[in-house]
Amino acid sequence: MRRILVTGGAGFLGSHLCDHFIELGYEVICMDNLIKKENIENITHLLGHKRFKFIKYDVTEYLYVEGKLDDILHFASLASPKDYLDYPIQTLKVGSLGTHKALGLAKEKGARFLLASTSEVYGDPKEHPQSESYPGNVDPVVPRGVYDEAKRFAEAITMAYHRTHGVETRIARIFNTYGPRMRLDDGRALPNFMVQALKGEDITVYGDGAQTRSFCFVEDLIDGIKRLLNSDEAEPVNLGNPEEISILDFAKEIVRLTGSKSRIVFNPLPQNDPKVRQPDITKAKRILGWEPKVSREEGLRRTLQYFKGKITASQR
Repeated sequence: MRRILVTGGAGFLGSHLCDHFIELGYEVICMDNLIKKENIENITHLLGHKRFKFIKYDVTEYLYVEGKLDDILHFASLASPKDYLDYPIQTLKVGSLGTHKALGLAKEKGARFLLASTSEVYGDPKEHPQSESYPGNVDPVVPRGVYDEAKRFAEAITMAYHRTHGVETRIARIFNTYGPRMRLDDGRALPNFMVQALKGEDITVYGDGAQTRSFCFVEDLIDGIKRLLNSDEAEPVNLGNPEEISILDFAKEIVRLTGSKSRIVFNPLPQNDPKVRQPDITKAKRILGWEPKVSREEGLRRTLQYFKGKITASQR
């Protein structure tokens, strides 16, 4: 039986990965410091499962796991602008110290290591769409630079461990992903818009809404992660949905989907907010045979049901 460690395993993506590998028959160790305490709800259904173990721990500290490990998925990080602006030092530490500790564990155990990197390594890109060869346009000293630079360092040290110590590594550059288990107060466009629309509040668009994003449903992303893990590709691979939409059009789409009477209002654009974001997934198609299958309409419907349930529960 394969044994896998998922750091950040109680988070949005991490918890879906725990589910996925339990279904595949793995023994899953979920490690999370629960900096967002409510994330425990994402894994309560797994607590008590004979092949699931939860360890509450900060991966920036000395990292030890008893017994063999076949795979390590390093997903520990705050991932929304709201979170990494609230916790800038923790964001930098988990991307640097946490990645170093997780790579050291992979080296000791002879385990495959997969880094959850991000499209944010491209910063505010001058290339569109963004391919893996694009080095990025990032400002390290602006407030949101803490996340970009943490992940850029994480990629650098991952490749260094691969080249220097022969650790079998993978790097997933993950673009905007959505689905059930996103936090209502996550702060990103999709949760903001859905919560505001469902509550009949004004929908807040930053800037004029012309900036673009592309949204990948979590089910598709998890499939891409699994395929990348099982591949032989050590260099970064973009994983995301190339279907691009402006933030303003996306807000209108959410209003239509929810049947809300919400108005769309405009607030100033945050500093260094990327103007465009669209993955070139040519490499993922070629190497992994992967591309997203779930349409945005279907994915949003499934996500909406989750958000409705969470809002109803919070009002009881």
